[in-house]
Amino acid sequence: MSNVVIAGGDPDGLGEALAERGANVGYAKGTANRPALEEAGIVDADTLVVTDAGLATSITVAMDLNPDLRVVVYTRDSVPEFVKGQAGHIVDPELLDADTVAEEII
Repeated sequence: MSNVVIAGGDPDGLGEALAERGANVGYAKGTANRPALEEAGIVDADTLVVTDAGLATSITVAMDLNPDLRVVVYTRDSVPEFVKGQAGHIVDPELLDADTVAEEII
């Protein structure tokens, strides 16, 4: 079973699509800072999904807490350059729907 933490809103329903496939989904609230990531379960997570490019710094914090984490950025927005080296996948919801991305994550 996969443990996934989502940082940012979930307007495309990726969390629901992941849960339907058996994933445990936690949500890092607010600015997805260290306490929010820890509360959402980042230490035991397999994957971090960032849905808001404005929360890109949460990737660095999450990787510090869990170096084996897989990072998926799922947003329509442009992401900062530093994210491109840390994210395993950067996906635009206009190109791949939540069900398809959930299938790939699980």
